[in-house]
Amino acid sequence: DLEPTHEYLAFYYWLRQHFGAQAIVHVGKHGNLEWLPGKGVALSEACYPEVALGALPHLYPFIVNDPGEGSQAKRRAQAVIIDHLTPPMTRAELYGPLQQLEGLIDEYYEAQSLDPTRLPVIRDRILKLVQQENLQWEVMGEGGKGGENEAHISSPESKTQNPKSNWSEFLSRTDGYLCELKESQIRDGLHIFGQCPQGRQLRDLIVAIARHPGPGRLGLTRAIAKDWELTFDPLTADYATPFEPNQRSDFFPPDVLQTCRTLGDVVEALEQFAAAQVDALLLDPKSRLDAPSHGSIHTQQELNWIHDRLLPSLQHTHQEITHLLGGLEGRYVPSGASGAPTRGRPDVLPTGRNFYSVDIRAIPTESAWDVGRKVAETLIEQYAQEQGEYPKTLALSIWGTSTMRTGGDDLAEALALLGVQPVWDGASRRVVDFEILPLSLLGRPRVDVTLRISGFFRDAFPNLIDLFHQAVEAVAALDEPFEQNPLAAQVQMETQTWQTAGLTIDQAKQRSHYRIFGSKPGAYGAGLQGLIESQNWANDQDLAQAYMNWSSYAYTGQGEARSVPDVFADRLRQLQIVLHNQDNREHDLLDSDDYYQFQGGLTASVRSLTGKNPEIYFGDHSHPEKPKVRKLKEELAKVYRSRVVNPKWIAGAMRHGYKGAFEMAATVDYLFAYDATTHCVEDYMYQGIAQSYLFDPAVQAFIQQKNPWALRDMAERLLEAHQRQLWQTANPEILENLRTIVHQAEGVIEGKHQP
Repeated sequence: DLEPTHEYLAFYYWLRQHFGAQAIVHVGKHGNLEWLPGKGVALSEACYPEVALGALPHLYPFIVNDPGEGSQAKRRAQAVIIDHLTPPMTRAELYGPLQQLEGLIDEYYEAQSLDPTRLPVIRDRILKLVQQENLQWEVMGEGGKGGENEAHISSPESKTQNPKSNWSEFLSRTDGYLCELKESQIRDGLHIFGQCPQGRQLRDLIVAIARHPGPGRLGLTRAIAKDWELTFDPLTADYATPFEPNQRSDFFPPDVLQTCRTLGDVVEALEQFAAAQVDALLLDPKSRLDAPSHGSIHTQQELNWIHDRLLPSLQHTHQEITHLLGGLEGRYVPSGASGAPTRGRPDVLPTGRNFYSVDIRAIPTESAWDVGRKVAETLIEQYAQEQGEYPKTLALSIWGTSTMRTGGDDLAEALALLGVQPVWDGASRRVVDFEILPLSLLGRPRVDVTLRISGFFRDAFPNLIDLFHQAVEAVAALDEPFEQNPLAAQVQMETQTWQTAGLTIDQAKQRSHYRIFGSKPGAYGAGLQGLIESQNWANDQDLAQAYMNWSSYAYTGQGEARSVPDVFADRLRQLQIVLHNQDNREHDLLDSDDYYQFQGGLTASVRSLTGKNPEIYFGDHSHPEKPKVRKLKEELAKVYRSRVVNPKWIAGAMRHGYKGAFEMAATVDYLFAYDATTHCVEDYMYQGIAQSYLFDPAVQAFIQQKNPWALRDMAERLLEAHQRQLWQTANPEILENLRTIVHQAEGVIEGKHQP
């Protein structure tokens, strides 16, 4: 219902009628034109995108991994997409104290065999550094905000009473965690439209894409591991697992694995070897295409694929500019597939094409069902281990973009949690029905799943809304013990309650089956972005009320929607788990306001209604072979360590001037908003951001010069975090320094406005 302002519409009118524009280019995903109120498809002259743009030709450069929001621009703003490459990806690696800690752990293991008398000294240095960097709860589990400190790791009593069992486990976990951080994929700067990355950026992007298997391909690191006759899968390995000497081969260079203690160390060696091979290929392609040497046949096959297919596709990135100009000349823009290149979709390259999305009738695909089933069982197992019982209720946010990108991982997981499997047509592999899996096959109780769908999912996938609603009705009608089918138990209880309140039996049953909720038809979003940006909120209730106001329409298929805020509130009161998933590492949860709006909004609403947070999980599907589920606090900590304060990422952002500084400020905003909604951000993260972005002289000078508005906004946001008691341990000197930065930035901004 948020109509565009008079000024907004007047600008587009001026472009069409007075400036006389013959075409419009909206640069980069995404604007707001395609999200204005109105019909989802087949817009009328009264729908605001049509009012603003009219019939003007519209070209839209758009990142290739976002088919959903690109499709929205096609549907509601007649856009011709010119897709562009993702930012170059790279390994996070370790830095500063984390690198120092890795060195101390290596030193400790060496001293075990060479000089055991040094062990207590090294152990004390490790513990001191772990405490200094606030790593203890990240390594061992719950702690920090709302949790207990890991005193059994660092207290003197633990060292004297049980030095071996706790210490060895802690050391192993710390080593594995550092390996995980080191191997995390982060962005190395931004993509420059029409330019192929060069040098190290090109090498790292090639490795990131080639790492994943494809039709007829093992994947680069798997191929190297096979040639080295290693007996584990580098894509799914547990980094903390010890590496046994008898896993070594005669075919790798003799010193490569000499110092490897864990599988994490071996994975690092594989990654470094892969990078070296790609470097050599880029420097002298012909020398890498000779007949493979003994023991390297699989690696050579991967290098041949890189040379013949992947590298030429990347080198055609200039087509982004070529096809944009061609479109403006009225020429045909070639079409192409969309998806995440680093999640097994190199076929979306080269970029510069008018991408298409998916056949919605084939979702969820069989591969998506495989991922969804795996992650559903992983989640249930993890919750049962932590809580001592099976989960009964869960809420999952589902977006149209990720559904198109993955073929329906999220919906497949929701069906698997219910104990329902899609049925595919034999020839077309389209979904034609579903079957209910018996409890004997499931081996666990069913889970009562509530979906919060995005506005685009509502518009694009009415068939999936209908499929899930029918599955809910079928599972609720089963004659099963209530402890094995909490959905059926809840539906029966609510039906009786609504009848007692005066509804007919049909009305009561209908309301009791509502499990799919979203925003009002024609509206998009979750309602929190405006509140957070304007600081126009006082407490949890304000955030929760905004979220519930934007989310309380129940959907039952074929576009049917009913405003039922009381039913939605009842669902929220019953929730044990709030889950959100991410399917690739080309971005993270601190790159977009959507993550905190959907997952954070759900969490704040549950907390407002029940007085406590639900269990908050984050699913990582970036490796479909082994999807992972983490606590949200763990995911935030991982992103904070691997990207947010990583000098490698900061240096990449600083190559892009104004926009790089904006990326830093956006990260601060999203971290703050996640804390406001979920209370899952630790104080040391605010401290670390202040030190890395604002108090580092070189970074501060860069932001001051390129984007003083970002400098001011970051300092003000950190001060707001303290004022709202989200950052409780900030000392007065830091706060005063932040105020000084605000005043200095304001002075620079005022100077820029003077003639």
